Amino acid sequence: MRPFLKMHGLGNDFIIFDAREDDLALADEAVRALSDRRRGIGCDQLIILRTSGKADIFMEIRNADGSRVGACGNATRCVGQLALDESGKEKVLIETDAGLLTATRAEAGISVNMGPARLAWDEIPLARETDTMKIDFAMGPLFEPTCVNMGNPHAVFFVEDADTVDLPYWGPQVEKNAMFPERVNASVGTVKGDTIRLRVWERGAGITDACGTAACASVVAASRLALIDRKATVMLDGGPLEVEWLADGTVQMTGAATLAFKGEVAL
Repeated sequence: MRPFLKMHGLGNDFIIFDAREDDLALADEAVRALSDRRRGIGCDQLIILRTSGKADIFMEIRNADGSRVGACGNATRCVGQLALDESGKEKVLIETDAGLLTATRAEAGISVNMGPARLAWDEIPLARETDTMKIDFAMGPLFEPTCVNMGNPHAVFFVEDADTVDLPYWGPQVEKNAMFPERVNASVGTVKGDTIRLRVWERGAGITDACGTAACASVVAASRLALIDRKATVMLDGGPLEVEWLADGTVQMTGAATLAFKGEVAL
């Protein structure tokens, strides 16, 4: 039997395995089975913790469909909390496929610097060269998204009312459009003052209660469009995240990280 933790950040939930002493390799099929909410444990993403030569810990991130991704903001807060508790440090460094991230404690939970927002068309990446502040793209009620890479690609559509968009229908079509050769996370947002109401279709996972990198991308996108002043409360289905696009180009995100339960599973 293999021990695991079940954690979540605002309802965006994770199965977490520790492979630092007992190695673990999971095929895509095994990840899909474990992520299944009827026949497995159920999760949006599966996380494998590994040793790192560059940081306190390495975080491998797998979507529910088995695909491997470079970043996950809510999972980073959860892993950050585990590493802070384990080490007793005031700050920990987490290695991901997208780079090195720092995590500290904050009054509202765990605060993570998610690294720089990448804005060039070939960094997203897009299928052709274009201005990422408003790309020439339209699908149904969604048009001219602002694109940001936060360790994974995001297309943020600002609309009059994010809650009225049929995201289960339009989300997968945007995700798999040829404009996005590595697929894309599709978000719809509505800005009111210093608050962004955001709903997210995550590539490889579908609609989730919260997506930390999408929250970061939405603040960067809204700032580029002069809708906010680099800082906002992002209201996701699962609750709020505090996000700021710092002067050095990196993005700071703060929010809750919660342990749901511990268990064991036969692999």
